[in-house]
This record gives sequence, structure tokens and C-alpha cells, in this order.
Amino acid sequence: MDLLFYATIILYLLSTAWYIAYLCLQKNRQFRTGYALLISGFAVHTIALFTAMIRSGRFPAQNLHETLSLAGWAVVCAFLVFQHRYQLKILGVYVAPLAAVIMVAASKLPREALVAKEILNNAWLVLHIGTVFIGEASLALACGVGCLYLLQEHAIKSKRPGFFFRRLPSLDLLDSAGYACIVAGFTLVTVGLITGIIYAKVIWGRFWNWDPKEIWSAITWLLYAALLHQRLTVGWRGRKSAIMAIIGFCVVLFTFLGVNFLLQGHHGEFTQIK
Repeated sequence: MDLLFYATIILYLLSTAWYIAYLCLQKNRQFRTGYALLISGFAVHTIALFTAMIRSGRFPAQNLHETLSLAGWAVVCAFLVFQHRYQLKILGVYVAPLAAVIMVAASKLPREALVAKEILNNAWLVLHIGTVFIGEASLALACGVGCLYLLQEHAIKSKRPGFFFRRLPSLDLLDSAGYACIVAGFTLVTVGLITGIIYAKVIWGRFWNWDPKEIWSAITWLLYAALLHQRLTVGWRGRKSAIMAIIGFCVVLFTFLGVNFLLQGHHGEFTQIK
């Protein structure tokens, strides 16, 4: 188990190095190597998660170590699907180091799990966590694309093409790709919230408990719903959309981590060690 976990970290770090080389040198060989290393890391990571699930007999998301590891897996998973569709090679410069940092952080955390509860291992939990994690990973990609958009826009408006100008795709492609990430992420998070409401009914006997995690998840959902509404009705595109994608993901991060550390609620059960 430890061998697979640390092999994943090494492969993600190597992928990061090659993607940085691709950013600097713009050679297809560097991209192909970085991409292959990322796929290899994802494959090993998948095996590690399945192995942990089989050994423990529970879904591997019941402490902060497992949660971060699953989040890293989700980010790479979303990127590989996205890369197949949009061929946005440069985004790997954002994804590979992000996955590596998440996994390194996970490696520093205790691995002792909470005492397993049978009710925490039902199908609603798996569907709830799976859709939320992949959805939030898609929103993480939207944030990365938004950052690339702002860099490229600055390079164009300054009329002094710098380091990033020839290394980033067109603004139209970045805008379309970011929008696709937000739509996919919003859809999956919506499914995750619905299954979470059903899951709350199963566990606590109520659909809504005013738990801090639930409240901030609703705020996050409303923020992205407003962004999509403004894009479709008012025409929010380009810079506004990129900035909102970045702000939205900051709220996602607070909902994902900040709430667990700063506020008390039912969801703290999954990230604290007894």
C-alpha cells in the first residue's frame, strides 16, 4: 500500500518536471513524456485506492489523508477526460504539480481511520462522494484555465508578447474550455448535492440539517449557478468568466477544507481522527 502511494507521488513529481520542461522548451517530446508519466501515476493511484478499499472494506474517504488522496485522483481523472476532448496540452503544467502537492500533503497526515460504520458504506455515500469529487475537480480545472486566460489576455493587451504568449492557446479556446469545465463540474456537483440530501435522510432522518458543510455547499452551488446564468443571459465571457471561475474555486476550497477545520458539523466525522 505504502509502495503504491509513494510510487504515485514520484510519478506525479516526474510528470511535473517534464511538463515544466515542455512549458520552457515547447517540444512535443517533453509533453508526451509528461503526459505518459501522469497517466502512469493515475493508473498506480487507481490501484492504490482500490487496494485500500478492498483491504478495509469501506470507501476510502473517511479521514483527511484518504480524502486528499481521493481529491488528487479526481483532479487527474477529470484532466485526462478533458485533455482527450480539448487537447489543451499546456494545462498539464497546472494539473501535474497540483496533483503532486495534494499527494505530498496527504502523505504527511495520519492514516488511522474512524471506526467504520456500516451506514457510511452504502451506495448513496459512494455516489455522493464520487460525483462531488469529480465535479469539484472539474471546477479546479476551470480555475486553472481561468488563470491561463488572464495570463494570455495580459500578454495580448500589453502588446509586448512575453514568455507565455506563444505558449498559451487562443483566448477563444481557453474561454470555451473553461466554460465546459464549469458546466461539467456544476452538473456533477448538483448530482452530488442531491445524493447528499438523500444520504442525510438515511443517516440523520432529515433531508437538511443546517450543517456548515451543507450551507457552504449550497453557497458554492449558487455561486456557479449565478455564473452560468449570467453567461447565458447577459453574456459573461472572457475575463469576467475567468475571474469568477477563480473566485468560485476559492469558495470550493473553503467548503472542502476550511469548513472542516474552522466549523463544527456532521461532516467533521470524515476528516478527524478519534
